[in-house]
Amino acid sequence: MALSQPAGGHIPICGTKRKEIYKYDAQWTLYGMNWSVRPDKRFRLALGSFVEEYSNKVQIVQLEEESGEFSVRANFDHPYPTTKIIWIPDNKGVYPDLVATSGDYLRVWRVGTEEVRLESLLNNNKNSDYCAPLTSFDWNEIDPNLLGTSSIDTTCTIWGLETGQPIGRVQGHVKTQLIAHDKEVYDIAFSRAFGGRDLFASVGADGSVRMFDLRHLEHSTIIYEDPQHTSLLRLSWNKQDPNYLATFGLDSLEVIILDIRVPCTPVARLSNHRASINGIAWAPHSSCHICTAGDDQQALIWDIQQMPSAIEDPILAYTAEGEINQIQWASNQPEWIAICYGNHLEILRV
Repeated sequence: MALSQPAGGHIPICGTKRKEIYKYDAQWTLYGMNWSVRPDKRFRLALGSFVEEYSNKVQIVQLEEESGEFSVRANFDHPYPTTKIIWIPDNKGVYPDLVATSGDYLRVWRVGTEEVRLESLLNNNKNSDYCAPLTSFDWNEIDPNLLGTSSIDTTCTIWGLETGQPIGRVQGHVKTQLIAHDKEVYDIAFSRAFGGRDLFASVGADGSVRMFDLRHLEHSTIIYEDPQHTSLLRLSWNKQDPNYLATFGLDSLEVIILDIRVPCTPVARLSNHRASINGIAWAPHSSCHICTAGDDQQALIWDIQQMPSAIEDPILAYTAEGEINQIQWASNQPEWIAICYGNHLEILRV
């Protein structure tokens, strides 16, 4: 892989004789993107267009390992751009093959061999046709029947799905809705703590990171507040150590690492980017590696095991041909990271 190594430390680089980068060019600007985790669908991704009209698309592409080329497996219409796409976190293949998207509503789609069909459109505003746009959502990896959405109307909604039936429609209902922040909520993420099915965190325009427990919703914990009350755009839990999460703010050049056991004071700041950060992705197989990406065209991998000592430099860097607006680390193929810039998808071997 065309990675430079600017500082000490390393992540093992596998298979030097094999190709390190595969590229796919879409017909439109890409934003939403996610890896499938099904064991029988290696190198399958869902991609969402970013078109400023009511005529967006979601495309499912698959890398053919023999030819090294991507093939399009499905296309389906999506009115607004997808703010997020997630495949059902089903790494054993026991649930129906589902992918969910957020935009104006939360939609759950069933992917069949011949077509993709809309299974469920989840709207928590029963009293009017108006809906507050959904900024993001997360699919609970401990219990795939739970999803959480965040919205500009200051709320988070936890949805229950009935996904267990291989035949028949997937149904969804509101389990609970709560006012999570004082202003717009921009992201929500479930914890991966053992027994942490009920724990989730959110960030928003009030500049705070807040943690909730579905069993005790009368209380929330403020984990961090930005001193300037800058909007926080995204958050991501460490996939191996649920004490840590990462977030970044609007137009920020640094990613903040937080330890929920020591609220309010970041344990690390990752600040080598030269333009706004757009994405963060923790390694699925390591508690001390995280990848960040942004408008400086850089995808940087960091080793944070020296915390709380300062983390000066990334251990690996990749320069794309455009501003990177999306990054995802494949959970069941941890040697692969996917990035989007412009209308291009690249998957990179690390």
